Amino acid sequence: MRTLRPLLVLAGLALTGYGFYGLLTDRYIDDPFGVLEWAVGGLLLHDGLFVPLICLAGAALARSTPVRTGLIVAASVTAVALPAVLRAGDDHGNPTVLALPYLRNWLLVLAVIAAAAAAPALLRRRRRHPRKGRAERR
Repeated sequence: MRTLRPLLVLAGLALTGYGFYGLLTDRYIDDPFGVLEWAVGGLLLHDGLFVPLICLAGAALARSTPVRTGLIVAASVTAVALPAVLRAGDDHGNPTVLALPYLRNWLLVLAVIAAAAAAPALLRRRRRHPRKGRAERR
């Protein structure tokens, strides 16, 4: 484990560096400060809005860890997918740009996240009341 952890950190840093290099040398990006604004905006949106809202919702609505985890994953997916969902219908002059049904796909991903978050609670309930479930099926 002592050897694996530094190797994973180095691999992560190398991939991050490669991502930055690819991002900053992309021919479609003509303003690196726009990228910086986007990154800072994403950070502020995540840490300034999503995390407090998720913590408040988790404290108020959900006491179980899977539901809180589901809320965090759903908010993260929403933060990434929301620009594509909101701009999917815009005319970009190129029909191949944002050509997928992003709203439908985003909702499907949220449904899968909700099902994955609810599954442990349903399994726990079924283990606590096994006879009730069997009696209802008969």
